[in-house]
Amino acid sequence: QAQLVESGGGSAQPGGSLRLSCAVSGDTLRRDEMAWVRQAPGKEREAVALISPDSDITLYDDSVKGRFTISRDNAKNHLYLEMNSLQLEDTAKYYCAAGRRPGYSWQQPGRYIYWGPGTQVTVSS
Repeated sequence: QAQLVESGGGSAQPGGSLRLSCAVSGDTLRRDEMAWVRQAPGKEREAVALISPDSDITLYDDSVKGRFTISRDNAKNHLYLEMNSLQLEDTAKYYCAAGRRPGYSWQQPGRYIYWGPGTQVTVSS
């Protein structure tokens, strides 16, 4: 059973940057797609970025396209999210997620099997 743990969350001002990391232990997820899912206050969870097992495919929600970059290092069992030009609307709890259940789109949280506990990102002036 894989365990995922996020780090790197915190506070930033609008226009600032943060880098999230997700460490995977207990089992390798090198053959699984991985994603960053966020939940803003009063909203449902929604994936904002996804990366394929060998990093050849990345998908982004329109709201973060051009500002966020997802990457992974399979040798180190890590997933990353580089967040630039942060906006107030990026305030949310960010979760690392992995695996795939059939029947869900990539942005639906039900698609993902493994989850970290989440890390809070707060953007405020």
